[in-house]
Amino acid sequence: MLKPEGHEPVTLEDPEVAAILDGAVDLHVHPSPSPFPRRLSIAEAAWQAHEAGFRAILVKSHHHSMVTDIRAASEALGGLPIPVVSGVALNNYVGGLNPYAAELALAQGGRMVWFPTISSHAHICVHEAEGQNMRFPTNNLGLRHTTEIGILDAEGAIKPEALDILEVIKAHDAIMSCGHLDADQTERLIEQASSMGIKRILVNHPNFVIGAEPERVRRWVALGARIEHSVCQYDDRTSFYQWGLDTLLGFVRAAGVENTLLGSDLGQANNPLPVDAYARMVRGLLDAGVSKEDVRRLIADNPAELLGI
Repeated sequence: MLKPEGHEPVTLEDPEVAAILDGAVDLHVHPSPSPFPRRLSIAEAAWQAHEAGFRAILVKSHHHSMVTDIRAASEALGGLPIPVVSGVALNNYVGGLNPYAAELALAQGGRMVWFPTISSHAHICVHEAEGQNMRFPTNNLGLRHTTEIGILDAEGAIKPEALDILEVIKAHDAIMSCGHLDADQTERLIEQASSMGIKRILVNHPNFVIGAEPERVRRWVALGARIEHSVCQYDDRTSFYQWGLDTLLGFVRAAGVENTLLGSDLGQANNPLPVDAYARMVRGLLDAGVSKEDVRRLIADNPAELLGI
């Protein structure tokens, strides 16, 4: 098993943090290949996570399914050191709400389907808002601007293709992520998925782009959703830094630690490495009085359970 060329080894200097990270699972890594500038490849992300003691990672592209990219990286290097999985984000680049794309990704070993992310109304509005300081990456390929994709028809009903996608997700017992849909569409999607018996429902960064408050998150959890918060938004070294840990802990109290998980949401050029941001987050949570057991639930137990490992 070969390490990727130019591998950047990981060293965790805090032994208490290193012990807690052992067995962590990151369900939100953004490596290359991507039209967005990335700091590390799939193989490099896997090796760095492995050296930090992670059990598995899930990689994501907003533009294409990375399921075959993982296979190619593994074959080129004689394997990867930990399990690496992916899925597909239902943006314009795969045909939008395309059940065929979802079915293909999951049939090839994918574990997550994201409803529209960068093609959602909420994301487009935040990205294009005058004076916004989110500093989203800009694609390197000169791609045309994405167009808006929602899950509701003109009468306010969930579109048939969205229902088809939910059936595909259920058949594969995969994770349904609400993507970057606004809070109202997210709620409709969670209600529908729950009514259909989908067991793995995920909301990513509810207070970023989606615009949900803790009380609304509490309702989503009651319907069976899990809530993922992005480490990058609580690390002041990143371009996505937004809030202090008090904001995160308010959401954790609303949802319950048993229903909350953390994902790095990192891999972008000019941002910290995912494992470095995790180390900063773990230390911050411990210093804020969160128990070691609860930190482990947020970074290891809960994401592993959601992934089904």
